[in-house]
Amino acid sequence: MATREDLIALLARHQGAAQGLRADAIARALDVPARRVRALVTEAREDGVAIAATPEHGYFIAVLPEEIEMCCAFLRARAMRSLLLESRLRKIPLPELLGQLRLNT
Repeated sequence: MATREDLIALLARHQGAAQGLRADAIARALDVPARRVRALVTEAREDGVAIAATPEHGYFIAVLPEEIEMCCAFLRARAMRSLLLESRLRKIPLPELLGQLRLNT
């Protein structure tokens, strides 16, 4: 089974947004399911590897601050969408949910 190091080695040849690689191509190259690609990306990011991704570019090693910002903006928007859905399920306003998330426990 492919490891985080295998993913990093593959993406080392894909630096910068213009060299992005879609998840299905990574899955084929590493011979793993797409779900495993996402897990490997998460592991690498948790270790501080600057793997950026957007739907337009795919996954790549960020080389410019703007690429990190672009990826962070995408991740933030996705997270906010998930939080909005949670607020709707709980039937509470999003600001109230966000306030609850900030409480120290």
